[in-house]
Amino acid sequence: MSFKMQADARLIWEAGLGAVDPERLATGAVSVVAGKLIIGAHSFELDAIERIAVVGAGKAGRAMAEAIESILGPELIAEKNLSGIVNVLDKDAGKLSRIVLNGSRPTASAFPTPEGQAGTESMLDIVKSLHDNDLAICLLSGGGSAMMPAPVTGVSIDAKRKVTKLLSEAGATISQLNTVRKHLSRVKGGRLAEQCSAGALVSLIISDVVGDRLDTIASGPTAVDKTSFADALRIVENPAIFDRVPKEVLNHITKGANGAIQETPKSLPPSIINLVLGNNVVALAAAEEQASRLGYNVLNLGSRIEGEAREVAVVLAAIALSIKHESKPLRPPVCILAGGETTVSGVAPGGKGGRNQELVLAALEHLSGWGMDGILIWSAGTDGEDGPTDAAGAFADESIMNAAHRQGLIPQHYLAESRSYDFFGKAAGHIKIGPTGTNVMDICIILVS
Repeated sequence: MSFKMQADARLIWEAGLGAVDPERLATGAVSVVAGKLIIGAHSFELDAIERIAVVGAGKAGRAMAEAIESILGPELIAEKNLSGIVNVLDKDAGKLSRIVLNGSRPTASAFPTPEGQAGTESMLDIVKSLHDNDLAICLLSGGGSAMMPAPVTGVSIDAKRKVTKLLSEAGATISQLNTVRKHLSRVKGGRLAEQCSAGALVSLIISDVVGDRLDTIASGPTAVDKTSFADALRIVENPAIFDRVPKEVLNHITKGANGAIQETPKSLPPSIINLVLGNNVVALAAAEEQASRLGYNVLNLGSRIEGEAREVAVVLAAIALSIKHESKPLRPPVCILAGGETTVSGVAPGGKGGRNQELVLAALEHLSGWGMDGILIWSAGTDGEDGPTDAAGAFADESIMNAAHRQGLIPQHYLAESRSYDFFGKAAGHIKIGPTGTNVMDICIILVS
């Protein structure tokens, strides 16, 4: 039964991941038909376009850029003098026919790099050089915020890296992180769109944030910003980090909050178009369909799961126990699906893991007193990364619990030491798939047989 459930969980996971493949999403949204470039519900006469430029950043950058060049084809690429630069993971760096793929960070880092900054400066040069009869296409996906750094004057990239690290370690949400990033940047928070002189700018977006907020995905370089310097100031004034925030960061944000620096744009012209091509909802729908085909009754909890990983884990484990022992709210076999992005705060010194591994370990700890016969929990990041580790996440079932017992591994102790990675390494519960080339947050799958 354990092996069957593991196989089922993997099939459900792969169905969700396949639904948000960047090439598949871009190809479904962009086409050339009868002399027109169709992007979503928008149509552009190709005869009226003199030049097409592509910019952007994110983990799906390479696949999306490849799709754009494939859709346009060699003839249009030459005719429209296609050019551009997209900041991508180091492993995806290179050059396509015309689009440069600029390696801007290693997979295990969530912090800005000088290489990313150089690429972003090139993007600014490109969008500023465009004219009314040109079209700009911006490709945005998870990781785009860290990969598109352009610090404001007076704030170094090292200072941005430090404040990002401090906030991450303090358990800041992606929305909080991006609020601060936007107010330290010359491109985020709508500022890239503000500087684009093309007749139209269309952003193709794969969402990695809860609720698909355009001002939060990749820190919203082409979207109206709903946050303010005052919001950013409240976030960096967190007592847990305040005395370690770089002075240049604090000075800039304080000046902005006092009205001495212009706010991020609160309106943009209708020529700025943002289209969300894929998100966690799409992935969960495909996972739900696959689970139903495998014979499970499905309880889809949606894509807005947030909060401390340990606390979310207890709730999910409790639902699994209710299904197993009381057949409520559904009769087994059941597949529970949950999407979103939890956080981990208060990491112990020397700890290693990620939010998904922490969630599964906390669920295992909660279930250990009841037994895991007939229950499997699987949680992983759709980008193939979970924190600063080489695992996408972890799974736990009766076989993992038995392996832990044989080795004397006590979940509670590993949780207290923030060592979820070590626990699952010893118990053989890691999910390791490598970078996936997409990112729509996390998918948690719980099977009750």
